[in-house]
Formats: sequence, structure tokens, C-alpha cells
Amino acid sequence: MNAIDLLKADHERVKTLLTQLSESTERGVKKRTELLARLEMEITLHTQLEEEILYPAFRKAGGKEQEVMYHEAKEEHRTVDALVLPDLKQTEPSSTEFSGRVKVLKELLEHHIEEEESEMFPQAKKLLGKATLEELGAEMEAMKAAYKKASTNKPIAA
Repeated sequence: MNAIDLLKADHERVKTLLTQLSESTERGVKKRTELLARLEMEITLHTQLEEEILYPAFRKAGGKEQEVMYHEAKEEHRTVDALVLPDLKQTEPSSTEFSGRVKVLKELLEHHIEEEESEMFPQAKKLLGKATLEELGAEMEAMKAAYKKASTNKPIAA
């Protein structure tokens, strides 16, 4: 699978989880907790794939416009990873505050996904070409497999 197709499939999974989370109610504490954990896992791995594999290749192949796009995308990741997601994890799932924070997270991620899919990915296809995108996709699949293996081998705390 090429890198762009793999990342778009990740985007669909994230959007589905965000929709499920935003449609959950204050009474669904267990469901909200599980969805948030799955969402965090998807976002963490996806961010790693983009920042370690696609973004550097995109930046290297491009010019000043791609350099700016690279930094903007990384900053959007940082906003979610360092600010919004940690705040959401600290928020009581049965609260209306949780609902508000989920809405903000959903809006940020949907904006980010839209920009990548309408601007960065088409440019990456042109700049990198089919063969390179296939190679990057293989790297991403290997990283995903290693991540999933490592996360399933973690000892469960008592």
C-alpha cells in the first residue's frame, strides 16, 4: 500500500472514532474512556508515521512552500498531542466539559486532515512519485506492525 493510501485509511479510522466519541453521552463513561484510549493510540501512531516517514521526504523533495506546510502540519500535531489530548484525558468523561473538549479536538483534527488530503498529499504524489510512495508505505506498514507488537507485549499493571 502506498503511503498516501495508508494515511488516508488512518484518517478514516480517526474520523470514525471522533464521531463516535462526539455522539457519546455523559452517561457513557466506559464507552467514552475506551474510545478515547483507541483514539489516542491511533493518533500517536499516525503522527509518528507522518513525522518520521512522510513529512521528511515531502520536505526534502519540495521547496519553500512545502517547508512551510511541513512546519504547519507539525505544529498542528503538537497542538493536539501536547495540549488538547492531555487536557481531554484529564477531564471527567461524565462531564459536559468533556463533550466540549471532544468537539474542539474533532474540529482541529478534521481541519488538519482536510489540509493534508487537499493540499499536502496531492503535492506529495507529484513530488515523490509512485515508487517512492510505495517504499514509504512499506516503511509505514513495518513501523505499524512493530508498534502494535510492542503495545500488545506490554505487561498489564496489577
